[in-house]
Amino acid sequence: MRRLFILVMACSLAGLGAAQRNSTETRRSNTSSQERTPTLDEVRAMADHAIAGQHQDDAAINDYERIERHVVRTSATNDRITEDKTYRVVPTGAGTLKLLIKEGGKPVSRDEYLRQLRVWEEVLEVAVNPNDPRARADQEKWQKRMKDREDLVDAARKAYHAKWLGRDTRDGRVCAKLLLEPNPEFQPRSRSAEILTHARATIWIDETSGQLARGNAEIIKDISFGGGILGKIYRGGRFDMEQSEIAPGVWFPIRYQYDFVGRKFLFGFELHEYTEISHYRRLGTPREALALVRSELQSGQAIPGDP
Repeated sequence: MRRLFILVMACSLAGLGAAQRNSTETRRSNTSSQERTPTLDEVRAMADHAIAGQHQDDAAINDYERIERHVVRTSATNDRITEDKTYRVVPTGAGTLKLLIKEGGKPVSRDEYLRQLRVWEEVLEVAVNPNDPRARADQEKWQKRMKDREDLVDAARKAYHAKWLGRDTRDGRVCAKLLLEPNPEFQPRSRSAEILTHARATIWIDETSGQLARGNAEIIKDISFGGGILGKIYRGGRFDMEQSEIAPGVWFPIRYQYDFVGRKFLFGFELHEYTEISHYRRLGTPREALALVRSELQSGQAIPGDP
């Protein structure tokens, strides 16, 4: 579910291409380009640029490592933390691997960290050997996940209508703000695409770079699994994501937050989690990452510090 709502925010960019004409007819008398509402063609051009940028970022992130801190709370209004883990998230050539570096505010032991580094080394050794059947299988799975994501983006082009909400300034940058409402005529062809019809999204696009700066989604209809027998995610749940420019022309997420209430079989549950992401570093190809991890193992490098 959490991964799907990340996709909702990425895919909602595609919904800009379906911007409704009546949302671009207002306030055209304004003479300032900073104040006037963009035309339909301008919104579509913005959408094309944002989608292209998101695809480039999705491809680039496979070459980067990062530090992620995951914090789970008991409720949206309660600060009591039930889980607090910090990971070094590293690329494997066919996805990522999480190396636990801190739990409950305390670093893992040096031996445990080195054990995880050796696991990463083993995964990369497979990845750099194209004749290894495990490498081929991993690549096939990875390519399928990427194809599923592309298909969902294509579906989202038709899943939403966009409404212009104006402009906001975020961290000194001017952002276009749009509301994305489900298109009642959209006919989903997959379970993932069907879930798009249960969410409303608001997005902020940095107008200088054309990149997604922030997005949030709200569940407006209960999401049932297995006809409701397996469980439900109730309406009112929210997902929020922020992105930032971490290198020239490269934007990656710096924060996620989920607040969901639902039922699994007969038992109710709540999910209140936020993830802070920092210390992005480009490692390059799996072969380059393998050279790095071998160097770290040889030197006995200490566990990365706090994000």
